[in-house]
Amino acid sequence: MAQEKPSLETLLSTSEGKSFLFLGREGIFTKDEIARFLKKNGISMTKYLEEGVAAVIEHSSLNPVEEDISNDVYDAKIPSFSLEAFEKLISEGINDDELLMGIKLSNDQERIFRLLGNDNISEELFVKLLMMYEWHDEEEDDRNDRDTIMFTLRRYIDIKPNEADLLYSYLTLRRLATEATNPKLLLALIGFQNFEFIIRGKEKVTLRETVARNEHLDKEVIGKLVSLRELKVDVALACNGSVKLSLLENLLAKNSEKINEALSTNKNINDEIFNTLLGKEDKVIQLLLWSQSINRERLALVDSHSLDAKLFATIGANECLESDVIDELITRDNEELIYHLAGNNILSVAQLESIYAKGLDLSFQYLAVNPASSVAMLEMLYEKYDEPAVRIALAHNKSTPEAILRKLFERDEFEIHKSMASNASVPLDILDILKVDTRLQNELSKNEIFVKEYETVLDYDKKAVQF
Repeated sequence: MAQEKPSLETLLSTSEGKSFLFLGREGIFTKDEIARFLKKNGISMTKYLEEGVAAVIEHSSLNPVEEDISNDVYDAKIPSFSLEAFEKLISEGINDDELLMGIKLSNDQERIFRLLGNDNISEELFVKLLMMYEWHDEEEDDRNDRDTIMFTLRRYIDIKPNEADLLYSYLTLRRLATEATNPKLLLALIGFQNFEFIIRGKEKVTLRETVARNEHLDKEVIGKLVSLRELKVDVALACNGSVKLSLLENLLAKNSEKINEALSTNKNINDEIFNTLLGKEDKVIQLLLWSQSINRERLALVDSHSLDAKLFATIGANECLESDVIDELITRDNEELIYHLAGNNILSVAQLESIYAKGLDLSFQYLAVNPASSVAMLEMLYEKYDEPAVRIALAHNKSTPEAILRKLFERDEFEIHKSMASNASVPLDILDILKVDTRLQNELSKNEIFVKEYETVLDYDKKAVQF
């Protein structure tokens, strides 16, 4: 019966006065670091097969001479282990405090870099080392900088084997800054070079402002971001729902239009900030009226500012209006407000019927496109108002009954087909016809059913290629 191979841990604890044979190059740890680790157990290092060798540690790549020695080791029945297994064992035995103290005293950047590439160290140690890493000039494309980014992404982002190229994409770094939940990691990311990411082909967003939008900021991270004194970072903080009211008030005091616009979209502002923003620029007010929860008290604040009727009307599109506020707004003598309300899908059937009862012709097309409208109302609008705008609106509405959608399609009008192309409720046989029309590609790209079908085909193709 073959003798069971002892574990590496067992050999370390029972091989005092003996040696470990190392074949191949070093990896994460240098010879000196390995020697110090072994010395704690009274074990020495050797490169030769000699008397007293208790174990062999092999790199995955060996030269011909080392291959011969490895064969002799096998014949001698000396326990052999991979370098990765040995490095994992060293990593598990690291005293974080001692290691960090030694690095701080020496500022050994080469050692920091090697340890960052060690998947076996704890997240806490990794983040502390990441904050100690010294980045090169932003204009310099440094190999170590790129590898450090890769080490970070590999640790935190789930990358499939066929997606390894994502580890080299700075856009994946933006994804990490967006998804990270560890405030210490976010603090470390602030220390990275402030990369710029191009979003949707034109808008530039920096790494630091991406961090500032993350909802898992703690006091230390926020303090660091504020100390940067960067407008883009302040704007990002101003719209962050996790930022405390006291900081939002400080940002308001900067009296910056960009910051005020961001504050207008932040659901955590109080009534005082809300009221102050009502006295700012029209764009700030419009964002405020669109974005904020509006109750009776806030509606009274809005009324007290005597806003332009057209500007005030945009409040009707707000999806955070309380029901009693909606009832009040429906009674207002402001046609544009009624049109905005008619298209707002948070209204109840009864409220939409109240709008219809006003008899405003232009409101019918908004009621026709509103998925909250009852089937009875949509059928009535189709039968009673044979107008282009109403037909186009019904073609787009996902709540429009199938029978009406089919009748609309049969009219063979391009504008109706265009509106119908983005409607996920369109029958599949009609969708199959529409997707042949190259003029409708933009609208079809917004259709959930079409996109899902397209992604399924792509996924099938990927699997086919793999086989």
